[in-house]
Amino acid sequence: MTQNRRTAVVTGGIGGIGTVICQRLAKDGHQVVATYHPSEEDKLGEWSKAQEALGLEIGLIGGDVSSAEDGARMMSEVEQRFGPVDILVNCAGITRDGTMKRMVAKQWDAVIQTNLNSVFYITKPVWEGMLERGYGRIINISSLNGQRGQFGQANYSAAKAGMHGFTMALAQEGAAKGITVNTVSPGYVKTAMTDAIREDIREAIVGGIPMRRMALPEEIASAVAFLAGDDQAYITGANIPINGGLFMH
Repeated sequence: MTQNRRTAVVTGGIGGIGTVICQRLAKDGHQVVATYHPSEEDKLGEWSKAQEALGLEIGLIGGDVSSAEDGARMMSEVEQRFGPVDILVNCAGITRDGTMKRMVAKQWDAVIQTNLNSVFYITKPVWEGMLERGYGRIINISSLNGQRGQFGQANYSAAKAGMHGFTMALAQEGAAKGITVNTVSPGYVKTAMTDAIREDIREAIVGGIPMRRMALPEEIASAVAFLAGDDQAYITGANIPINGGLFMH
């Protein structure tokens, strides 16, 4: 596939899935910028060395995606340093699990702000530029649990379902202007986080997946790269499930 070199931003770009998305977009020839939370600064040196060892040059910019003000500041800095954003992958996310009986407002607010409000805060600063240039690819990383819900994750499930509502609405606003907006909804993905799950619980999870395995981060990144391509100009408002058949809708 031949395509132009684009500037791509991946929020939460130094996380398990975010890192692999950054790597794939960089390998596809794009100029890639990974965003990170200021609390993650101690990880940057090792992370950058790992990318350099792969022959990849990926920019880094810190900011709090859950803040409208800092999100706008961060995206302004991205465009000053790297140029207009053509591809935006909203991947940043957290969990603060608890049943409704035990969940407190602080847990609810943290997840909604980081996982859902951030999609508006980060997309808004680059949207007008995309409209003016007549080009844009926005990909929102949601979740299987935004489609089916999950016990103990009312906050997370609500935020991830909201992401796709945002996708569908914005897709209509950008359709005539050359901008596509799509959602990718992974199921269980093999990362350091899922590797840390107790073995018997992990085996039970995998046993419930028709493909009998978790997704590889590279499989999520492949879908993102597909949607980010110049020639994917007619797919918009879609939700691509990557869950091994665990949930079919």
